[in-house]
Amino acid sequence: MISEALGSVRIGQARARTFKESGAWGMRYDAFEGSGFHLILRGHGWLITADDRPRELRPGDVVLSPGGAEHGLSHAPARLEDLPPAIMGPNRPTPDPADVEFLCGVYRLDHGQAHRGLRSLPDVITVPSDRERSPELRMLADLLAADLSDARPGAQTARPALIDLMLTYVLRQWLEQNRADWPQISDPAITAALREIHTRPDQPWTVQRLSETAGLSRTAFSKRFTRLVGQPPMTYLTGWRLTYGARLLRETPAPLATVARQVGYSSEFAFGGAFRRRYGVSPGRFRALEAVPEPDWCSMPIG
Repeated sequence: MISEALGSVRIGQARARTFKESGAWGMRYDAFEGSGFHLILRGHGWLITADDRPRELRPGDVVLSPGGAEHGLSHAPARLEDLPPAIMGPNRPTPDPADVEFLCGVYRLDHGQAHRGLRSLPDVITVPSDRERSPELRMLADLLAADLSDARPGAQTARPALIDLMLTYVLRQWLEQNRADWPQISDPAITAALREIHTRPDQPWTVQRLSETAGLSRTAFSKRFTRLVGQPPMTYLTGWRLTYGARLLRETPAPLATVARQVGYSSEFAFGGAFRRRYGVSPGRFRALEAVPEPDWCSMPIG
């Protein structure tokens, strides 16, 4: 289910940057739709949230916002409402070496919504540094920091992949210690149906066909699927098809008619109508908007 959850945020643009500062500093990140993280590379800071006490962050610590909850970072304990908002814009010149350096990455969704599994997790998660248990995180951080240090060929391909892996490893490491907080479906009949939906969205699925895959009657399958997944089978199928279609629009140059067929729609027109109802824009407009560069999510406040 982690793969499906992270797949829901991949329809957004992947953005990342490093941050350096000395002296007194602080910023508040407003709530957004998507998932993001901060990783402390050098020095230390404090995580500030609305409901919990400030938490000190040391080199190697990761802060994960699975559903884009409001939070802040600061050089010292503070109240969230006292921190200035992070203003989007270019990096400011900073002294080198700086007191603190950290790396930010985000998938921000301008259309759609993150997977319910991500939204069900705590607003902000901290994963302490543990080189022995997760050396991959440090290697990924080094690769992403190097990629961000200057403009390199292939950044549009490498950067989303690195951010994707960072989110995966951070979430996986946290879930090792907090498995009970992740919504799990252990029913083999329903997981069999979900596997078919996820791997073969192009098939002409009906409730009857899915119930046969699950080995249940149509009525029993519908009731059990809705109770465990939180949505009726066909509602979930439509949502997954459109999420996958949005990813194909963002990640591939495939014609709209091809994308429509790959996600189970008989025509470009049918796919376009369903896509507009879910995301509020046409597939072509969505693809064009996703291709436009936007300011970085991790930015310093002005002043």
